[in-house]
Amino acid sequence: MNYYIQIKSRNKAKNDIDSLMKKNGFVNVAVNINQKGKVRKFLYKLLSVLKLYWTLQKDDTLVIQYPFKKFYELQCNIAHKKGAKVVTLIHDLGTFRRHKLTATQEIKRLSHSDFIIAHNPSMIQWLKNHGCKQHLISLDIFDYLADTDPKDVDSQPPYVHVVYAGGFNKRKNMFIYQLDEVVDGCFIDLYGNGKIEKDINWKNLRFNGPKHSDEFVASVSGTGNWGLVWDGDSIDECSGQWGEYLKINNPHKTSFYLRAGLPVIVWKQSAMADFILENNLGIAVGSLRELPELLKNVSDEDYRKMKESVKQFRKKLQEGFFFLNALSKTV
Repeated sequence: MNYYIQIKSRNKAKNDIDSLMKKNGFVNVAVNINQKGKVRKFLYKLLSVLKLYWTLQKDDTLVIQYPFKKFYELQCNIAHKKGAKVVTLIHDLGTFRRHKLTATQEIKRLSHSDFIIAHNPSMIQWLKNHGCKQHLISLDIFDYLADTDPKDVDSQPPYVHVVYAGGFNKRKNMFIYQLDEVVDGCFIDLYGNGKIEKDINWKNLRFNGPKHSDEFVASVSGTGNWGLVWDGDSIDECSGQWGEYLKINNPHKTSFYLRAGLPVIVWKQSAMADFILENNLGIAVGSLRELPELLKNVSDEDYRKMKESVKQFRKKLQEGFFFLNALSKTV
């Protein structure tokens, strides 16, 4: 049997994995306790983990979504004591995301798992370089579930309308404040929550505020041509800690754009670049200064081929192809 513990979360990627496991016959071991409040949430996690001792049997599989705050190692130890194997799916590495763990501490923690599903070959190499000896499997890209489908709009050249979605703060995406001056000839729609000065007299950028994810998926391809995956404080590279993280992780935003029917623009040095180019799902740039000239010269034939690739690809994201494929390699 296959088991998991469902944790109530605001994280769309984690919730999608829970949905895929439930849909594919995995058993949720979580106890039925209200999770409101810190004490109740703590008890929910603890009792759910302890319940594994009476649930797991020899040759069962336990899937853990990482990071699992508190009790990650306890889950692994219980599973092994019962003769079950542990598969860990990495969402974020604490070494990069919150800097609360050193690489040595992270690898030591992950070493309690039997199989590790990492984002991509670059993350696998990082784990190996820091001493991880577990069986490592590449996810390739996160799946993305939505209750709606994008409209198949017949876009017309030039393909210069770019969409950027995310949480706005100067620590993560300061580059936005430099973008207007270098993208003449392009139009950029910004969607999301967070602090952003709304009284700036931008010529080429427009801040639209938040949009529900299903509404975004259903409508954004009607106006946008591309989804931009970029972080940091520079338009010339994805710099700082966020840029370093892009070299080994799969931003969930990439899947969001593709599920919405948009080819993507990614940083050339990002871990996603090769995958996007190999599957004809978008383009890669070294600097955002390249956008006006590059986008104006995208041919009608090339763009239509990319859109068709995205159309076929988004079906895989909706079906959970990539998670289920990676999981099949842990048998």
